[in-house]
Parts: sequence; C-alpha cells; structure tokens
Amino acid sequence: MKIASSKSNQLDSYQAKVVASTASGFGLENMDVMFLSFALSSIIADLHLSGTQAGLISTITNIGMLLGGIFFGILADKIGRVKTFSHTIFIFAFATAAMYFANNLTMVYLCRFIAGIGAGGEYGIGMTVLAESFSKEKLGRVSSWVGMAGQVGAIFAALLAALILPKFGWHALFLFGIIPVVITFFARRHLRESKTFTNSSKKTKGNIKQLFATPKIAYQTLALMVMAIVQIAGYFGLMNWLPTIMQKQLNLTVGSSTWMIATILGMCAGMLTFGWILDNLGPRLAFGIFLTASAIGVYVLTLPSNVWSLIVVGAIVGYFSNGMFAGYGAIVSRLYPTEVRATANNVIMNVGRCIGGFSSLAIGYLLDNYNIMTVMMFISTLYIISLLVMLTIGNLKAANYKNI
Repeated sequence: MKIASSKSNQLDSYQAKVVASTASGFGLENMDVMFLSFALSSIIADLHLSGTQAGLISTITNIGMLLGGIFFGILADKIGRVKTFSHTIFIFAFATAAMYFANNLTMVYLCRFIAGIGAGGEYGIGMTVLAESFSKEKLGRVSSWVGMAGQVGAIFAALLAALILPKFGWHALFLFGIIPVVITFFARRHLRESKTFTNSSKKTKGNIKQLFATPKIAYQTLALMVMAIVQIAGYFGLMNWLPTIMQKQLNLTVGSSTWMIATILGMCAGMLTFGWILDNLGPRLAFGIFLTASAIGVYVLTLPSNVWSLIVVGAIVGYFSNGMFAGYGAIVSRLYPTEVRATANNVIMNVGRCIGGFSSLAIGYLLDNYNIMTVMMFISTLYIISLLVMLTIGNLKAANYKNI
C-alpha cells in the first residue's frame, strides 16, 4: 500500500478513498443518531409515551451499541475490517429505515436496539482502517477530519427533520436512514485489507482477553474507558441540557438551530486544533489542555447576560468539550496491536457511550433537586477525574507515545 510522506499534506488516491468512506460512514451514523433526537417529541406524542418509556429508547440504543461494538470489533480483527465495516453499515441503515413501520413501542425498541448494534460496530472499525492506512504522525489530524464528518451528519439530520417532520411525520424521516447503504458498495469496491492486518498473527486476532493481558495493559484499558465515559457524559450532558439550563436558570432564550450551528462550528474547530496538537506535541499535552479548559469552561456558562454572549460561550465550550472526541480513535489505535485494534476501539468507546449516556439522567436529577452551580460542579469534576486518570497512563507520555 502506498503511504504518503508524513511531511506532506497530500493524500494518495487510496487514502482519499479511505477518508471518504470512513467519514461518510461516521457522518451518516451520527445523522441516524440525531434523527431520534429531532423526532423524539413527535414519537412521544404519537405513541403516548411516558418520560421513562421515551428515555429508555436512547438507553436501549446505547446497550445495542455496546454489544455491537464488542461483537463486530472482534469480528473485524478476525475476518477483516472492510467486510465487517460493510456489515455494520447495512445493519444500522436498514434498522433505521425500519422505524418507518414502527407503530408501537416494542417495535421502536427493537429497531433502535438493532440500529445500535450496527452503529456501535462502525466507529471502531472505521478508526482502525484509518490507522492502518496512514502514518502514525498524521493519525490525529486524519481522525479529526472523520470526527468533523459526524458533525456534518448532525447538520443533515437537522435539515431533513425541518423539511420532513412538519409535512410527513417522524416515520418518513427515518426512511432516509437507508442512505448509508450506498457507502457499503463504495467500501466493498474501493477498499482493501491493509498489509498490516493480513500479516498479523492469526492465532491472537480478536481476543478480547488481550485488552487485559497484563496488569499494566488492563489498567490502561480501564483508564481509557473512564476517559471515554467522561467524554460522552460531558458531551451529552452539556448539549442535551444546556439550552434548557439557560432558559430556566438564566432567563435566556436561544433558538435550537442557532445553538446547534454555533456549537458544531466550535466542535469542528476544536477537533482540528486537537488533532494538530496530538500529532505534533503528544497526547498528554493535547488532552491536558482540552480537559483543563473543559473543567473551567463549564463555569463560564454561568456568565452570559444576553443571547449573543451565550452563543459565543457555547461555541467555546463545544470547542473544548468535543474537540477531543476524534482523538480517542487515534490513541487507541496506537496503543493496541493490530490483532486487537478494532476490538479495543469498539469496546473502549462503546463502554463510554453506554455508561456516559446516563449523564443526562444525572443532570436532570441535579436540576430537580439542587441548582445550576451543582450541575456545573458535577460536570467539572468529571473532567478533572479524566485529566488525573489520563496522567497516569504511561504510554501517553510524549516520549513513549512517539516510539509506539
């Protein structure tokens, strides 16, 4: 396989195809996830759901992601990344489109669980394909490009929701989930297994025990899980609750579309910055800066006195809180060998998704029983915990990371 020089910003033709397929897959996966966010109020009204029943939809999706991440991560390490990547896209695409026929809560739960299985497998495999197609000196920046595609997917979901929901209802919106199937044909035709994968040991491929093979590796795996949990908890906690917090506690009102555009722009800029720092200065400095800024930044959210200052502050918080997201795929791909790379990516990030997703519930409880400052202290403490844990992972030292 031809690999471009790390000193060049040019991609060869195959690398461009890898970026196109993984970015499209990740973007369309996020579009699928966001469909539920935009359609949830309509689903609640149509099916007469309680808050608990509605909340379980996301929980069941996250459980599906965890199970799918484990299964497809192992499968990708055993039989190949490209073939498995195609399977995961097929599953979450058709399960999303099947929501068109979901006329009761049981069908909704089943469709979202199956969609979660597919989506949970796709992330880690895509990141693994990237890692095996680019030199390690460029992986942070390339991962950032793919992470930005996820935000583009959120924008597409918002646009489609605005066009489809008022006229055709929530069932029709989910039909657009079939779009990712196109990516499978592109991937099967244009991507191939890397020499790194085909030359790896067949005996140890996809062995989840390797993530805990020694005390040092086990600690590294668990520490990265903690960091992933905090990443997801902070993101969903802030993005799901922040507009409500501002409206109820600070008497500020900002349109959801305006808020989303501002935060997405901030997130994309943060990802680009993080990727550059990761590749050039190492993971400890990159995560150290962004985790510290996130811990402090949540308190800044209490300062806005008008809508415009709120939008600016929201973009800044988005810059730091989600700028780190794509970096996890880069560091996990570096820290674990080829034989378990997809397994490690999927297990670590989907544990984060499954557990971190409960942050919305925790923040709701804190808002009901305490005040806005308690919520900010809770989120800030999470980022500080992640920072302290990150500093204990020996392989994230710049010198160690560079030589992996």
